[in-house]
Amino acid sequence: MSSTATVVGAGPNGLAAAVVLARHGVEVTVLEAAETVGGGTRTAELTLPGLHHDICSAIHPLGVASPLFRELGLERYGLTWRFPEIELAHPLDEGEAALLHRSVESTAAGLGADRRRWEQVFGPVVRDFDSITDQILAPLLRLPRRPFRMAGFGLRAAPPATVLARAFREEKARALFAGCAAHAFQPLDRPGTSAVGTMLVVSGHRHGWPVAEGGSHAITLAMARLLEELGGTVVTGVTVRTRADLPAADVTLFDTSPGGFADIVGDALPQRPRRAMRRWRHGPAAYKVDLAVRGPIPWRDPAVGRAGTVHLGGTIAEVAASEQEIAVGRMPERPFVLLGQQYVADPSRSADGLNPVWAYAQVPHAYEGDATDAVLAQIERFAPGFRSHVVATHVTTPADYAAYNLNYVGGDISTGANTLRQLIVRPTLAAYDTGIPGMFLCSAATPPGAGVHGMCGYHAAHRALRHLGRG
Repeated sequence: MSSTATVVGAGPNGLAAAVVLARHGVEVTVLEAAETVGGGTRTAELTLPGLHHDICSAIHPLGVASPLFRELGLERYGLTWRFPEIELAHPLDEGEAALLHRSVESTAAGLGADRRRWEQVFGPVVRDFDSITDQILAPLLRLPRRPFRMAGFGLRAAPPATVLARAFREEKARALFAGCAAHAFQPLDRPGTSAVGTMLVVSGHRHGWPVAEGGSHAITLAMARLLEELGGTVVTGVTVRTRADLPAADVTLFDTSPGGFADIVGDALPQRPRRAMRRWRHGPAAYKVDLAVRGPIPWRDPAVGRAGTVHLGGTIAEVAASEQEIAVGRMPERPFVLLGQQYVADPSRSADGLNPVWAYAQVPHAYEGDATDAVLAQIERFAPGFRSHVVATHVTTPADYAAYNLNYVGGDISTGANTLRQLIVRPTLAAYDTGIPGMFLCSAATPPGAGVHGMCGYHAAHRALRHLGRG
């Protein structure tokens, strides 16, 4: 008799868990509250007909690098990665931007006096990256199979981003790294913030910062097609509120926040894990502004127009100050803004001479103000005259994000604050185990954390398989 599994949530991690279980012969049913799969990887015409905007996740350096995604061969199920000419740009007020290319050498060549330093800091990890990616995208509290190679990554990942940035002499290299580290949504002077920055820089050099052709939804649609081929089932429009809403199964996996899981299982959760789930902290929020723009953005440095992703934050000091402000609940005058020009790599996103621009500011948790002008001002700062090109606007506030996805508490699209403690204890030392036999957490609150890579679901599924005696 085959084993059965229920997965709650059809985001990338829930679908990843379902696919792994199905590949091992488990009969899997996925329950999704929305009418479509996707979680944070959905795409919609938010501004004008024909313009395709990613609702949340948009750029996928960890997706193309994911050992699971590469193993699954999602290209056979409709996923096509599209790569921009330049992976990332970080413009500065002086006019010239720092540029991240796939090539370490090409990137370093544009960093002046820091040319050799950039190669020395990141080059060795880029060379080792494919052999350690599966260990980086895994729980921290385990013995690495390649300790010396992992040590090279660890030496760069452990310090605060502001400390690692001291390896560079000039502002371009410091700002380029700081913008990548700011994806952690944490003050850059905290230990461990270099981990996110190093991971994104190195992944960009090794695999690029691509987009999914047609929109991020293509990633989870491909996963759902694979799951169906393996005999799994996805049921949409089903909200799981309590244990009574769950069908009988040998194992159940939850692509939910720790608090959401605790709400569902209620008193069945033992006291110690209940405290851990309730203690889980959520971080700063995203305030998103989608724009329909006529023609290309008039960047002061034309090279920025060839980049798929743009970091708008100025110098490392400005980025660090902005991250510090949002961490203590204050809205910065000049927030750090991530801007996506997905149409540069994927022209199918555009229509009738109009391009979809994706941008969000990092703002305090549960921020209730209006940050639209602050986002537009940061773009205008580096692209004078930009506002005159805007044809239509769509805003997604932190409250909108919280309503859209129950995992995004207070608008926290990372499903948890990336504090040092929570990088290690996610959300308990047991990681995927919940304290209830046969029930496991597989969301971005578990190792290795946020990002469209599916590795949280992968590891949770293997923990469930061991519980079933199949590991």
